[in-house]
Amino acid sequence: MQGYQFHTRSLDDIPADRRRGGEVRTLLSPKTVGSTSGFMGVAKIRVGEKISEHYHPYSEEFIYVVSGTIDAQLEGKSCPLSAGDGLYIPINTRHRLVNIAEQEAFIVFHLGPLAPRPDMGHVDTE
Repeated sequence: MQGYQFHTRSLDDIPADRRRGGEVRTLLSPKTVGSTSGFMGVAKIRVGEKISEHYHPYSEEFIYVVSGTIDAQLEGKSCPLSAGDGLYIPINTRHRLVNIAEQEAFIVFHLGPLAPRPDMGHVDTE
């Protein structure tokens, strides 16, 4: 496979971002691996914790629940998800992720396409 460059990142090498709740780590992104179509990461959401409501004006979001149970609140409507469930969130959809179980939740997320600039990709609503 000449000409291809492969990049890996370890969860242990990425500092946690707790600004919006949860413990979010963006593993693969334009900044970390030079991706051009989107980015991927993981989040841990502790018992009783949430990732605050927000939306993405340029990107779709895909979520996969690895462990635990969360309530994905989309435009104010509840969508419970458990381990093994996936969720597609369309562009401009307000959403928050709430841990509704008695154990930590762990999710994988991917967003794409990228916003024109990183500061344009995420809009907080609370």
